[in-house]
Amino acid sequence: MGAVPRSEKSAGRLRRMLDRLSSSQEDLESEELREDAETAGCTRIGDCQDRQVVTVTGTLRTVTLRPRAGVPALEAELFDGSAALDVVWLGRRSIVGIEPGRRLIASGRISLSRGRRVLFNPKYELRPLGRE
Repeated sequence: MGAVPRSEKSAGRLRRMLDRLSSSQEDLESEELREDAETAGCTRIGDCQDRQVVTVTGTLRTVTLRPRAGVPALEAELFDGSAALDVVWLGRRSIVGIEPGRRLIASGRISLSRGRRVLFNPKYELRPLGRE
């Protein structure tokens, strides 16, 4: 009763292959990031709520030095395929390994600032570069 006929399996496999061929590179990367977040057991950024303690993973899109109230602050945009959030390290001008294109896992309490999700001074773990 639970067995799927071979023709339906083949049709599903063919459909997935056609979807991948017709998808843009950005869509494929987003899908890969969403799968990576699920595999790592992290919360999808798109599902995060204000004041929630979360562990998220993704790729750093941008890294900038932007002072906040006269204090240096290193800001990075983390994207996981579902949404983006800002990761902010107050009092830091740079952190070794925090650079665009780097994958990381970050943990902390989400806050909303100007309508964007933000993690201030999160615990973080840099992910290996390249394929694992």
